[in-house]
Amino acid sequence: MTAREVAFLTIRDVFPFDGTPGRGAQEALEYRAGKEKLDARDRAFCTHLVFGTIKMRRTLDWYLAPYIGQRGKALPPAIAEILRLGFYELLFSAAADHAVVSQWVNSAKRHGHRGTAGLVNAVFRGYLRDRPAPPQPADFANEDEYFGTLYSYPTWIVRQWRVVFGAQLEEVLKACNEPAQPAVTVNRRRQSREELQSRFAGRGIGSLPSSLSEDSLLLENGAALAAEHEERGWWLQSESSAMVVDVLNPQSGQKVLDACSGRGNKALQIAARLDDGNALFCVDRERRKIETLERRAQNEGLNVTAIAGDATTPLLPQRVDRILIDAPCSGLGVLGRHPEARWRKHPDDGERLALTQRALLDALVPQVFDGGAIVYAVCSTDPRETTEVIDWCLSAHNVERRVQDVLVPPGLHGRDGFYVARLERR
Repeated sequence: MTAREVAFLTIRDVFPFDGTPGRGAQEALEYRAGKEKLDARDRAFCTHLVFGTIKMRRTLDWYLAPYIGQRGKALPPAIAEILRLGFYELLFSAAADHAVVSQWVNSAKRHGHRGTAGLVNAVFRGYLRDRPAPPQPADFANEDEYFGTLYSYPTWIVRQWRVVFGAQLEEVLKACNEPAQPAVTVNRRRQSREELQSRFAGRGIGSLPSSLSEDSLLLENGAALAAEHEERGWWLQSESSAMVVDVLNPQSGQKVLDACSGRGNKALQIAARLDDGNALFCVDRERRKIETLERRAQNEGLNVTAIAGDATTPLLPQRVDRILIDAPCSGLGVLGRHPEARWRKHPDDGERLALTQRALLDALVPQVFDGGAIVYAVCSTDPRETTEVIDWCLSAHNVERRVQDVLVPPGLHGRDGFYVARLERR
């Protein structure tokens, strides 16, 4: 099976034709590429097609609209996706036009019939004849609609990011359409960052120390580690995510709670900075994630006390020195890493999730010793989940800011967007 066919099937998994919930793009791609045993070159091409076509969905539909015309019946979903994939290649790749048209017309025959294949051919030929200009500001009612179409985002996200990022808006929109920067976190209990960098270099894997996170190495080629992600001594983790533990700054001899630990990337970082005793408590509502964390900690030679439960209810018999609240959030900061995410978010997500975030702070702030620190982190840029939540906490609890909040803009330097606030209990 060709890389183009695998790309089509992957997008079908992400946007199922029967209306059922779709899979994540990365998950679907791993499954399809693995099943067809694509070699490295075809896998890279397939990834480019899948991620690009999903991210640029709105832009591609704008280009397609004049050639599809006013139809009494919607295009069959398979044909619509084939046209998007083909237009993405024509617009955003260096592939020869005739090869692109030929391959996707043949795909339309397989997934449709002679008539739909003829339609696909006519649409491609029409575009190649006209070579229309990209979207222009004069084509739209306002700049938010224009940017949303040009860079392929829902307009509400553009509006929100305009408020948050101001003059950086267009730079952020453009950057989130580029590949995310792959990074790994070193288990400092096993080796230093410099030692891991040297080991990678010996295997032909280039890397650079992150300027954002003490434990991170930035990789020149993340795909080179795809088959080795379970190797001990390091794990895949974005540098923005790893930076959160630097803000927490756990010290040997302290007791720490990771209140929403998930699969445990930050928990492993924290454990590597603490004594060998059971000084780290990890809580997550999903037992499956707790089991994964326990397995990973054992593989890394790190000690954690993992608890499956709700962090908004009392779970610990004692107070702690540090609490990390890596709260459930809308995930607007990681749109560049998850191409389908921008089409699955809703404008009211921030308001809804802020209720959970406030409940976590309400329950957990009293579990910190006086003088202890609470670090609140979300991979979101929505003010309702970031500054507004922290302002509420400052008014509701006896805490204060000792350092400035951190907001990492999404996409810039290939980074995930993150908001981090550190509060200290008085």
